[in-house]
Amino acid sequence: MQNQSPDANRMAPPLAPHATLPDYYKNETEHRAFLTRIFDETAPDYERIEHVLALGSGRWYRRKALQRAGLAAGMQVLDVGIGTGMVATEALGLIGPSGKLVGVDPSPGMMGQVHLPGVELVQGMAESLPRPDASCDFLSMGYALRHIGDVSAAFAEFHRVLRPGGRLVILEITRPRTALGMSVLKGYMRGVVPVVARLAGRAHGSAELWRYYWDTIEACIPPDAVLTALREAGFQDVRQHLELGIFSEYTASKAQ
Repeated sequence: MQNQSPDANRMAPPLAPHATLPDYYKNETEHRAFLTRIFDETAPDYERIEHVLALGSGRWYRRKALQRAGLAAGMQVLDVGIGTGMVATEALGLIGPSGKLVGVDPSPGMMGQVHLPGVELVQGMAESLPRPDASCDFLSMGYALRHIGDVSAAFAEFHRVLRPGGRLVILEITRPRTALGMSVLKGYMRGVVPVVARLAGRAHGSAELWRYYWDTIEACIPPDAVLTALREAGFQDVRQHLELGIFSEYTASKAQ
């Protein structure tokens, strides 16, 4: 297994996905501790609440997004931030029995909810992936970009672990471009979602997690910054596909 190279470390300065959110943490050490706690606590409820809320990221959408990004039968997939396995479930259906999927996540609680035959689970972070160089054909990350510490370091790692010609897709919720859209989504995420989480969730912290989701969406770096960071990491054919004005699919490939 090889670690990120010194050249990759120098490729780009640290880029946080959003500013510090003092209502939840005050520095990066507290940030990591907060995320570990909140995701471990809410793991048993996560999929059930997501299914109730839908929020456009249901099974049909995830499958279509993976297809648009070029996932196909027989590919070796690395799913970064696998969580409870919702993106991985759709990926397995596309790669079939000849493919293989490895899931990486920092939360043991989340990975404990993954029940997918043949999937290898590895605890780790996007900024320092515990995988060898050029070890996968396709890399996915579903709605986890806002929770990492350094976007530039993560993208350098994504480039390192992909084989030449490999592709990636990053699914994320993006701030609406209009004031009306912002108002509607904020009302939904700050008002409706925590109430549903409180009613549907059994685990302590579920409502807090979904409030945090909105705050990270509102504070997240814009799509142009994500696209620029992908290019600076060495990716080509970098694109953003937007669905319903808020669901971003960032795709890119590694040169042959």
